[in-house]
Amino acid sequence: MVEVEKKKITKAGLKNAFKLYKYIKPFRKEYLIGVVFLLGSSLGNLAFPKLLGEMVNSATSLTPGKMNDVALLLGLVLLLNAVFSYFRVVTFNNVTEKALAYLRRDTYNHLIRLPLKFFEQHRVGELNSRISADITLLQETMTTTLAELIRQIIIIIGGITLLAITSIKLTLFMLVILPPTMIFARTFGRYIRKISKEVQHEVGKSNTVVEETLQGIQSVKAYTNEFFEMNRYRKQTETIAQMGMRSGKYRGAFASFIILGLFGALAAVIWKGSSMLSTGELVPGDLFSFVIYSAFVGGTIGGLASVFTSIQKFIGATEELFALFNEEEEQLVEIAQIASDQELHGQITFKDLSFAYPMRSDELVLRNINIEISSNQLIALVGSSGAGKSTIASLLLSLHLPTKGGICFDGRDSSEFSISAIRHQIALVPQDIFLFGGSIRENIAYGKIDATDEEINDAALKANAMEFIERFPERFETIVGERGTQLSGGQRQRIAIARAVLKNPKILILDEATSSLDSESERLVQDALEKLMTGRTSIVIAHRLSTIRNADQILVMDKGQIAEKGTHKTLMKKTDGIYKNLSELQYNG
Repeated sequence: MVEVEKKKITKAGLKNAFKLYKYIKPFRKEYLIGVVFLLGSSLGNLAFPKLLGEMVNSATSLTPGKMNDVALLLGLVLLLNAVFSYFRVVTFNNVTEKALAYLRRDTYNHLIRLPLKFFEQHRVGELNSRISADITLLQETMTTTLAELIRQIIIIIGGITLLAITSIKLTLFMLVILPPTMIFARTFGRYIRKISKEVQHEVGKSNTVVEETLQGIQSVKAYTNEFFEMNRYRKQTETIAQMGMRSGKYRGAFASFIILGLFGALAAVIWKGSSMLSTGELVPGDLFSFVIYSAFVGGTIGGLASVFTSIQKFIGATEELFALFNEEEEQLVEIAQIASDQELHGQITFKDLSFAYPMRSDELVLRNINIEISSNQLIALVGSSGAGKSTIASLLLSLHLPTKGGICFDGRDSSEFSISAIRHQIALVPQDIFLFGGSIRENIAYGKIDATDEEINDAALKANAMEFIERFPERFETIVGERGTQLSGGQRQRIAIARAVLKNPKILILDEATSSLDSESERLVQDALEKLMTGRTSIVIAHRLSTIRNADQILVMDKGQIAEKGTHKTLMKKTDGIYKNLSELQYNG
C-alpha cells in the first residue's frame, strides 16, 4: 500500500478538500441528522462529570433524596448518550458509504476514459494502490475523523467553560500543567511508534534475506556462498537487536514519564484543588467534577494532534484524487449502432505522418509516412524491431495522435469520426494476448457484449478454437485463469481471434500474431486468421515473412520510415534490398 503524503493545512488545501462534499450533498439531510446526534452525544459527555460531582455533593450534604434524583438523571443521560452515539456512528457511516460509492464510480469511470499516454506515464499497480489508499483514507476521515474533530472542539470549549465556572483560579493552574503534559505524551508516543516501524522494516529486510537464500539455495550452494549468506543475515539481526534495544530505552522512558509526568500533573491539580477545598473555595463534588473534566480536556487536547495528522493526510488524499480528475479524458461515446456518417469502409490514407511518444518528444518514431490502402486489401508491415510497425497500429486505433500529418478513413480526416466509432470498427489481434480471468465464453463475448450463444459458437468455430474447447469438461464455461495462464499460447491466440470474429471489424490489425507459436499451433492460428481476413482491410505486422507472401502490398520499414514497398515478387527482385535480405536470412536460417 502506498503511504498517503501529509499536506499542510492551508486555505487552498481546505478549499480543494471541500470539493469532495459535492458527493455528500445528495445526502445532506441525513448528514445533518448525524450532526445533531453528534452534538447530543458530545453534550452528554460534558454533562456526565457535572452530574457525578452533583451526586458527590448530595452525598456530602446528607440529602439522599437529591442524590437519588441525580443518579436517575445520570442514568437517563448515559442512556441518551448511548442512543445518540449509536445513531451518530450509523448515520455518518451510511452517508459516507453512499458518497464514496459515487466517488469510486466517478474515479473508475474517469480513469478508464483517460488516454493511453496517461497509463504509459504511470505504473498501473502504483496507480491502483494510490487510489485504494486515498479512498480508504477518505472513508476513515469522513466517517470518524471529522466527527471526532467536532466532538473534541465541543469538549475542549465546553469543558474549559464549565471548569472556569467552577473555579477560574484552578482552571488556569490546570491549563498551565496538564495540556502541555498530554501533548508531550502524544508526541513522545508517536516517536516511539516511528521507531517501532523502523524495527519492523528491518525485520522485513531480514525475512527477505531468508526468503531469497532459501529460494535460491541451489545457487548459494553452487557458488559456495553459505558463509557469505550467514554473515549477511548476522549483520541484519544485529541491526535489529540494536534498534530494538534503543526502542526499549524509549519505551522505558515513556512509561516513567506517564507515571511521573501525567499522573504527577493530575496529582498537582488534585493537590491544588484540595488546598482550595480546605479554605472553602470548593466543595468536594465540584473538585471531583473538576478532576474528571481536567482529564477530559487534557486528553482531548493531546488527541488533537492525531486528528490534525489525519486531516493533513485527508487533504493530501483529496489533492491526489483531484489531480487525477484534472487529467483530460478521451471524448468517448457509447455505441449501440454505428451512424451512417461514422461507418468505415476500409480505405486508409497516411498523409505526411510523423509521431513521437510524449515521454520522448524529441525522438521521432515515425517520419513522413505516406501510405495508400484500398478497401479489402491485405497490407504487410515488415522490418526490424523498433522500426515503428506497432506504432502505426496504435495510431490507427487512435490510442495516440499524430505529432504531424494525419490519417484519413475513406478520404475523410480521422478527426471527423469519433474515437469510439473508429475503435468499434477496428480489431487488433496482438502477439501478447491479454485474457480476463473469467470463462472462455466471457473472453470471446468481449468482442460483442450482447452476443448470443450461437454467435459465440460460430466465432469459436471460425477461429479453430472448438478443437480444444470441446476437450474441456466445462467447454465454454472453463475458467482461463489470470491473464489466461490456464491456456497455451496457441489457445489464447484462437480465443483472441474468436473475439475479433465476433466484433466483425471493417479493418483488422494483426500484430505478429503467430510469431511465438510452435508449428502446429501456428498452422491452426494461421488458418483461422486467413478466414478472419477475408472480406476486410487487413494490416499484418509480420515477423515470419513466409506468412505474408500473398499480401497485396508489403511495406518495409526502417528507422521510422518506409524504405521499400511492393509485392513479394517485386521486392525480391531488388538487389541488396532490405526485404530480400530479411527473406534470405530467414530462409537460410
